[in-house]
Amino acid sequence: MDTRGYVTVTGRVKEMIIRGGENHFPAEIENCLLEHGCVAEVAVVGLPHPKWGEVIGAFIRGTEPLDRSALHAHCRANMSPQKTPNVWVQVEDFPLTGSGKIQKFVLRDRFVAGEFTEL
Repeated sequence: MDTRGYVTVTGRVKEMIIRGGENHFPAEIENCLLEHGCVAEVAVVGLPHPKWGEVIGAFIRGTEPLDRSALHAHCRANMSPQKTPNVWVQVEDFPLTGSGKIQKFVLRDRFVAGEFTEL
């Protein structure tokens, strides 16, 4: 939000995560996590949840083994609490498009199918 009260969308609207009626933009959460020294790459996606509609999931390729509590503390120190991911997954690599972009819908589908283990 700028000084005049106008809000600017900085991520893709179609990637927006709606958790319990609150809108969360993955780019903001990803930028925060990339500031952590152990995070090499990250993709934040909305994962289906029966009560909240969606919850925030962080898929992270680390530079070393990841510590969920350290990542959680980093998010809580640098963002509002409701933006902190609920699901943490360490990945070796990401599914990519031909142009090298992360295919977030594939991460979501693979998580729902039970192919990932949470930290």
